[in-house]
Amino acid sequence: MWYLAKILRAGLTDLPGVVVRDLGKEQCGIVTFTKEGEASSIVSQRLLSKGINTTVSQAKHARLDMGSRELDEVVRASVHYYNTEEEIERFCEGLAHC
Repeated sequence: MWYLAKILRAGLTDLPGVVVRDLGKEQCGIVTFTKEGEASSIVSQRLLSKGINTTVSQAKHARLDMGSRELDEVVRASVHYYNTEEEIERFCEGLAHC
């Protein structure tokens, strides 16, 4: 799972306007990001229209973290043991075209 999350973070970092928002020395299978100029809720809806499930974390639910970083919301993708590298690639392609 951590391996796939690392691949997802790398793929997201390569996309123009996408910023991975994960902090910390050790990172888990939850990957958070924003897309420049677009609300995370809209990005999440566009991904869902492509069959890609994500959620949105809002600042009101993470006040200590997101408030200090001046983030209103972030897209949250959870990678699991059953996901594949091909699905990660599809995720990044879907985000690049939404």
